[in-house]
Amino acid sequence: MYKCAILGCRGRARAHARAYDNVKGGKLAAICDMKEDLLEGFGEEFKIDTRYTDFDEMLSKEKPDLLHIVTAPVLRGTNERIRYSLLNQASEHNVPAVIIEKPIAVESEDWRQIYELSKRTKTKIVINTQLNFHPKNLELKQDVAEGKIGAIKFIEASARNPPVDQAPHVLQLVSSYIDNSQPVKVMGQIAGAGKLDGAQPSPANANGRVTYENGVQASVAFGPEMAPRVLPETGSSRHKRVCVFGETGFVHWRFDSWERYTPEGGYEGGDLNYGAQNAVAQTNLTEAVFNWLDDESKVHPTHLSQSLAEFNLLLGIYYSGLSHTVIDLPFDPPDGMMDMFRKQL
Repeated sequence: MYKCAILGCRGRARAHARAYDNVKGGKLAAICDMKEDLLEGFGEEFKIDTRYTDFDEMLSKEKPDLLHIVTAPVLRGTNERIRYSLLNQASEHNVPAVIIEKPIAVESEDWRQIYELSKRTKTKIVINTQLNFHPKNLELKQDVAEGKIGAIKFIEASARNPPVDQAPHVLQLVSSYIDNSQPVKVMGQIAGAGKLDGAQPSPANANGRVTYENGVQASVAFGPEMAPRVLPETGSSRHKRVCVFGETGFVHWRFDSWERYTPEGGYEGGDLNYGAQNAVAQTNLTEAVFNWLDDESKVHPTHLSQSLAEFNLLLGIYYSGLSHTVIDLPFDPPDGMMDMFRKQL
């Protein structure tokens, strides 16, 4: 039984904690938050008595096998990017595994820091892009893997949130349908400066045409002015989707519905309960970390190196839009991209 801990006790942490109602391989043993009211309320809600306001103290005393980092990428009320510093602390404490919320970074500078960390750390780092584990997504991915829609011809995916909010989910889903083939080229566009000074800095809208190493091309769109609506009169976060077109059929996953066409089964479709699907996904994402700790060959599908490649793709979309050039991937993104956005958008 693996010992687990959570850093950050705001709303998103509840999904991580509730997963332990069904997780078999680990037990949630400790929590940490700088704000005592959040810490105490969360501890009472989930009946966790071991509570810390100091992160280093928790890591030193508890020595968790799995740490959940459930914080915003930018420290609230400041301009400090904290993804790297928290991951580096966990690495220096030799934490065996970390699940960290997306996005893994927000710009070139912190992406590069974490990329360098990925080459030296022994900590197994997983990004919480849990859509990979939604049961219906797994079913549709299996259809594609078994050739039920024929060879993949094109992928189209989108989300209506600003790029850095939901692009990590969407780009990971695209990767998952093509066995994590790496992106090699992108042409992108960006528009809108309204989100550049938020907790997750980002242009408001972006889209891109991506070519992957296996030859598959994808069209991706992010933001309220670019991505199509999935549901009428609903918030932007409810519009995540991915559609994979094959030679003889297609599969289409959406926030609360799905559809597919195969020569064998004809057209099928139906509704989904996102909350129920997400609860199963969070549990399975967590269990997959324990499987990786048990067996080095069972690499987690949302591991750090893959997520860094997907975020490099997003930075490629950004820089393509800024420079009006096609970007070969992976690429070394320039520093100061947020300042470039402020000047151009």
